[in-house]
Amino acid sequence: MSVRRLSPNQPDSFAFTPEQEALAQWWIAKFPAGRQQSAVLPLLWLVQKQQGWVSEPALRVVAEKLGMPVIRVYEVATFYTMFMLEPVGSKALVQVCGTTPCMLRGAGDLISVCQRKFGNRDHLSADGQFYWQEVECLGACSNAPMAAINDYYYEDLTAESFEAILDDFAAGKSPAPGSAIKRQGAAPEGGPLVLTDPKLYDGSAAKPIKSLPNAPPKGKAAKEPAA
Repeated sequence: MSVRRLSPNQPDSFAFTPEQEALAQWWIAKFPAGRQQSAVLPLLWLVQKQQGWVSEPALRVVAEKLGMPVIRVYEVATFYTMFMLEPVGSKALVQVCGTTPCMLRGAGDLISVCQRKFGNRDHLSADGQFYWQEVECLGACSNAPMAAINDYYYEDLTAESFEAILDDFAAGKSPAPGSAIKRQGAAPEGGPLVLTDPKLYDGSAAKPIKSLPNAPPKGKAAKEPAA
């Protein structure tokens, strides 16, 4: 497992906004007395949603709120790769899936697009607008290749459609997430291939239920067996 460390460039301080503070208190209140430290994951996620990444001052704020050692919060933040430990792009955090199903379907082409447009992975682009990385399986294997951009999945990509999406983000737009070929969920490309007969769902093919063998006549209860 790779070693994850905090960025050497840190802000002077961190404070939750009033809205995020209210959410933090809501999460803490969900746990019984003495178990408030269980809220560490949602509080770190609130930190990331507020500033885009998890800074060292934020770790201290979370530790203080939950009454736990800072090193314990540090351990959680560095263990879970969903927490970014350095500043990310102002326009988009791009995570390209490079696991086998996506790689077999063209993830290498998506990676090449990111390298050409933004430079090396795990670093901010020169203009500070994008940060990209290759990640392990994101669970959308049926719609490979795919990438997570900020909070959403973009699936069934080609190098061309992927680059167009990135250009939209650069222009300040919010491209619609989902399948680039308008696939419904994880259904086969082009639509369902089996179970297409409406009779399977409208009840017209259902057969009447017959009485079970040895069932008592209607209106009469079955006799209990003798002791």
